Amino acid sequence: MTVGTGSAALPLSLSLYREISRSDWARLAPGMAQPLTAGEIAQIRGLGDRLDMDEVREVYLPLSRLLSLYATAAKSLGAATSGFLAEPDTTTPFVLGIAGSVAVGKSTVARLLQELLSRWPDTPRVELVTTDGFLHPNAELERRGLMRRKGFPESYDRRALRDFLTQVKSGADEVRAPIYSHLRYDIVPDQHVTVRRPDVVIVEGLNVLQPPPGSDRVSISELFDFSIYVDAAPDIIAQWYVDRFMTLRQSAFRNPSSYFNVYAQLGDEEAAATALRIWNEINLPNLLENVLPTRHRATLVLQKTVDHTVGGVLLRKL
Repeated sequence: MTVGTGSAALPLSLSLYREISRSDWARLAPGMAQPLTAGEIAQIRGLGDRLDMDEVREVYLPLSRLLSLYATAAKSLGAATSGFLAEPDTTTPFVLGIAGSVAVGKSTVARLLQELLSRWPDTPRVELVTTDGFLHPNAELERRGLMRRKGFPESYDRRALRDFLTQVKSGADEVRAPIYSHLRYDIVPDQHVTVRRPDVVIVEGLNVLQPPPGSDRVSISELFDFSIYVDAAPDIIAQWYVDRFMTLRQSAFRNPSSYFNVYAQLGDEEAAATALRIWNEINLPNLLENVLPTRHRATLVLQKTVDHTVGGVLLRKL
């Protein structure tokens, strides 16, 4: 079987996964109260994403419950292990990785799960960190000739990201992560997000399931307790990317401080052609070479359809 409908879809062994239809998945949340209002969902929703009360109730509410069960079980196992060793309980945060292509909606999934998980009694403190903050600064990318490969694995400070997660999973009281500005398209100097031993840390990014460049190194994904891959066929994601570009051209790109302000004055036809060129030259190769091949490493795969809704779920067997 393959996941996704595009020609680049890769085989994914169903022997490793439970295949759950949208309707069957939705039935796993009977009686669960919808914790978010329509206004809160609108604030979470990213450009182009279809996210409404039904999608949250039928897809993401059951997912948040499953994640809370995993987090609670991990905490119980940590406490039991400490008890067995006659040590104080040193249980560390539950770390959730979220991967997927540019424009597939993984940032929306991450923000939504942060909100939903914080409503469960066992996981009230949830922090979200994006791997954009671990990109090398533009000046360094320019020096290395990597500006046109921004988002590829080599454009990240992978050691810094690995060290950040190692500290989180080691139980450090306070760990800092760099901040990235999408307006400036660069790292914000001397600014950080501080993580202080929450119940859950969500790490969202393109390459979070990527194996390490050397066989003797620890991969980022080894530090995850659970991982999600947000999946859709490449040709569908391409259209989402173009649609998002066209919307941003009328909004964020018009800000004089925006790195992409140069695209604000393009006509519709030229703008669409530019977006498709960027997709085909940068984002599609990265997806096919680096992101999509990591899908089989995920604990759970969300299979998105052409209208951005989730049509099915694959859950790795324990």
